[in-house]
Amino acid sequence: MLDNLTMRKILIIGAGRSASSLIRYLLNKSEVEQLNITIADLSVELAQKKTQNHPNATALALDIFNTEQRQTEIQKADIVISMLPAHLHIEVAKDCIAFNKNMVTASYISPEMQALNDEAVAKGLVLMNEVGLDPGIDHMSAMKVIDEIKDQGGKIILFESFCGGLVAPESDNNLWNYKFTWAPRNVVLAGQGGTAKFIQEGKYKYIPYQKLFRRTEYFHVEGYGKFEGYANRDSLKYKSVYGLDDALTLYRGTIRRVGFSKAWNVFVQLGMTDDTYVIDNSETISFRDFTNLFLPYHPSDSVESKFRMSTGIEQDDIIWDKLLELDLFSSKKIVGVKNGTPAQILERILNDSWTLAPEDKDMIVMYHKFGYELNGVQKQIDATMVCLGEDQTYTAMAKTVGLPVAMATLQILNGNIKTPGVQLPILKEVYLPILKELEEFGVVFHEKEMPYFGYNPDKLVL
Repeated sequence: MLDNLTMRKILIIGAGRSASSLIRYLLNKSEVEQLNITIADLSVELAQKKTQNHPNATALALDIFNTEQRQTEIQKADIVISMLPAHLHIEVAKDCIAFNKNMVTASYISPEMQALNDEAVAKGLVLMNEVGLDPGIDHMSAMKVIDEIKDQGGKIILFESFCGGLVAPESDNNLWNYKFTWAPRNVVLAGQGGTAKFIQEGKYKYIPYQKLFRRTEYFHVEGYGKFEGYANRDSLKYKSVYGLDDALTLYRGTIRRVGFSKAWNVFVQLGMTDDTYVIDNSETISFRDFTNLFLPYHPSDSVESKFRMSTGIEQDDIIWDKLLELDLFSSKKIVGVKNGTPAQILERILNDSWTLAPEDKDMIVMYHKFGYELNGVQKQIDATMVCLGEDQTYTAMAKTVGLPVAMATLQILNGNIKTPGVQLPILKEVYLPILKELEEFGVVFHEKEMPYFGYNPDKLVL
């Protein structure tokens, strides 16, 4: 163990699943970089597990709402990493500014976080956000190609970007070609809370939630087959951030295997993803009872018959097989969720079928499409990245979220990232070293020049 007086102190707040690869990376660097790492979590047992009994790591029980304890630990640190839920970052950020500490998170910049920018700039502090996977690696890999095109004198006219957490091919053994690799609740609520908006061939487009999963784009990733993507809530928020104010097409979306969205749309149309009200007696009803709640009454028709009549799904449709696979019509399986909303109950049902088994591995897929004009010629570059998980601890999701956070932390600590303020990883001083180092961990983008076809009406259903 190194001398404590000479070591630089990193405080990591939050030791959940996304922190596994982050912590391992910093522990492996701790001797050479002279790091002392404090891992703080509400569960000291979880924090202790993540230390791996490393001599340069300390586990700490920390209640983020205990202001005195939180501020005491932040004052001791040279830099703070917050792996808390997004809404809890702001108090940590305020403390970091008060005590002149740099900070790193993987979460989207909230309006409250952005409001701290001027004070951070005035103090010369870096508050790096959105430096995980999506947001994070998507920003960095996109900006690398965008800047390269612009440096040649090119003009971006199209940018499409998709990312998804999926199950690895060897663990893909259900009809949905999907398992939960991250927060199940986020999957169930995906697309809610706002209309998806993007720009296509210079035309603004809007997709309300009830239409979202029937308007998908399709693409192929070499070695992994065909995928589909549905639109994210707001593709336009990065238009100026990426320097794409003149782009005619800007579309960001979420990746699934082909057929997922059409089947998922059945739940949306029935109202099973609603999270705004509570189902009476939800703790005691069966899966079959829950399904029947959303169907019309009939004195003699079965739940299955009413379901097919309401949705227009035939018995020989693969979607019907997908629904049967989830045991939606089981009278033996009990929901067991007290005061549950439809979305919470659906999550409970899906967990039975979509939870990763101990031997399962996950997979991250990212795809960018760049259309640009250079010397009067229209061209296209496709960039793809596929990352496979190691096991249930060091998943592909944990790797792609945690590693760039760890790398950004070390770059800031070493003075290589200097631009102060509330930041995104879109500057060369940030993305160049991180993308290069990520390749050592198997996070590699394959860029390929393609014929430029622009908008393809057979690909995107408008």
